[in-house]
Amino acid sequence: MIYDLRRAAGEVKWLVTCLLATFGIAYGFGAWMVGLYAGFTPKSVAATYAEREMSMRMPPDTTMVLHHPVTLGELAAADEQHVVDRNLLVQDTHVHVPMYGVIAAALSLVVLGLAVPRWSALALITLLFAAPWLDFAGMWLTKLASPGYAVVTLLGGWAMGAGYMIVTALALWQMWKPTKGVAA
Repeated sequence: MIYDLRRAAGEVKWLVTCLLATFGIAYGFGAWMVGLYAGFTPKSVAATYAEREMSMRMPPDTTMVLHHPVTLGELAAADEQHVVDRNLLVQDTHVHVPMYGVIAAALSLVVLGLAVPRWSALALITLLFAAPWLDFAGMWLTKLASPGYAVVTLLGGWAMGAGYMIVTALALWQMWKPTKGVAA
């Protein structure tokens, strides 16, 4: 432990609490966005990131127009699958990977103040950085190699959430738990 969050000044504890709450809000909306656009199953993630086979569709010899009423429910059911093409994945990688690195570094600084064994701190720090690497490696492997790699993306996403939850739970518990003989 580099410093001790249990013995930190109240202002430092409040700063860490606000930082963790802010990350929690961001992760919550991030999960909502993933649910809206990619889903939480290997099949839905693969449908979002896998390369599409390009086929040349020929126009029909004849056309026919049909008119019939459509309900809002039918329109929602016909909603097209969100697809991330290579250019958008380049942009997403460029924007998200550095930001995930900054978040992992900030959470790692919190880990350094926790009263946990050295191996646990190293494991948590590794998890915090490896999770987004897995997330984006899975997206790229799904795009370039095989839809089966969608499971790597899901593993990375769940690992990011788990890392955040573990660090937050430990930090809040250690900072705000009343203890005898330890100044707040």
